[in-house]
Amino acid sequence: MEERGKVVCMAKLAEQAERYDDMVEFMKKLARMDVDMSAEERHLFSVGFKNTIGARRASWRILSSLEQKVAAGEQASRMINVYRKKVEDELRVICNEILSIIAIHCLPLANTGENIVFFYKMKGDYYRYLAEFSSETEKKSAADQSLMAYQHAMVVASTELSPAHPIRLGLALNFSVFFYEIMNCHERASQVAKQAFDEATNEINSAGVEGYNDSILMMELLKDNLELWTSEPNEGKAIIFFLRGIY
Repeated sequence: MEERGKVVCMAKLAEQAERYDDMVEFMKKLARMDVDMSAEERHLFSVGFKNTIGARRASWRILSSLEQKVAAGEQASRMINVYRKKVEDELRVICNEILSIIAIHCLPLANTGENIVFFYKMKGDYYRYLAEFSSETEKKSAADQSLMAYQHAMVVASTELSPAHPIRLGLALNFSVFFYEIMNCHERASQVAKQAFDEATNEINSAGVEGYNDSILMMELLKDNLELWTSEPNEGKAIIFFLRGIY
């Protein structure tokens, strides 16, 4: 078996064992081979990093919530603050590492519309993750970079991918979350989500639902967010919203 095949095989094994840090290492090795990734390789690359950073994003949200409930200056508040910053440092390292890999090894080798959209979407995602916990200048810089990456991906997707393509729908889902959560532009978030949902619905209604399983899943998430954003505030909103926005 060639080296590329061995790396992919080990990444799959690490995924099955739920050893996502190992999975990330294998997929970083693959990316540094400077190859235009296949759909399977692309998926493994995304899943490894998503699980590695997802747990830390959840930890940060929990710690931030706890910190808000404790009076400033108390020992508990100081302890939470130190621990939260530790998590932020870990998040920053992971985000910067994957953004570097995408810029150096993934985007320059992307030769298909799917791969170009996929990796620009990932670029937007990881700058969005940086913006989630950053403050002031760093937050604005990350948000600006995220916006540019998403916008570029949307332009390419509009010409290279059909409205019901799951990657295009996933892009619209995350871009709408970016507007809602990072930019606080709720109306724009709903517009992006609704347009993507409506265009995909028209395509599927014309072609039939067969073969659109992944697309329908993304459309359900878009619909759930639209309903959530237009409903009355409730205590479960932040938790549900987080679950809907991790893609």
